[in-house]
Amino acid sequence: MSGHGFHVHGAHDHEVEHQAQHGPGLAQSVAIFTAILSTVGAVVSYQGGSTQNEAMMYKNEAVLQKSHASDQWNFYQAKSTKGHLMELAANIAPADKQEFYKKQIEKYKQEKEEIKKQAEDFEKKSEEANEKSEHMMHPHHRLAQAMTLIQIAIALASMTVLTRKKWLFAGAGIAAAGGCALWAMALFSV
Repeated sequence: MSGHGFHVHGAHDHEVEHQAQHGPGLAQSVAIFTAILSTVGAVVSYQGGSTQNEAMMYKNEAVLQKSHASDQWNFYQAKSTKGHLMELAANIAPADKQEFYKKQIEKYKQEKEEIKKQAEDFEKKSEEANEKSEHMMHPHHRLAQAMTLIQIAIALASMTVLTRKKWLFAGAGIAAAGGCALWAMALFSV
């Protein structure tokens, strides 16, 4: 029919010509924007979960090391009590038995020093693990804030399609830029 000077355009043909002349419409721009933000949001969410898991692992390690330190301090206290009992026994024992008790007192003093060193080592490891946990939470907070802004941007973009209010799309862009900035800050703070 188009050979006789008459050509019929379908809806698809009309849209293709409109896109070629006027560029993509608002709905298409919002759809692309939203798809990109959803992808970025998935990455940010994964990184946030990962940093949180690492922080929890370090916190668990801190608790475990603190528990070992507590065990050592209890052992230290037990040796200290035994040493005091040996001192008491040395004071009331006959002269020929006092040398045995004095050796026992010395033995407990040496054992206490070793136990004390182990307890202090465990406490140091606990503090180090706790510091690592705290350090891992700093980027996590930024990642959570970034994800919140990205979700706000997606919501504003969706509302743009429904209302055709372009200022909402501008707000979505600002929220997305803020989310991406926080994401970058989190990446460089690790």
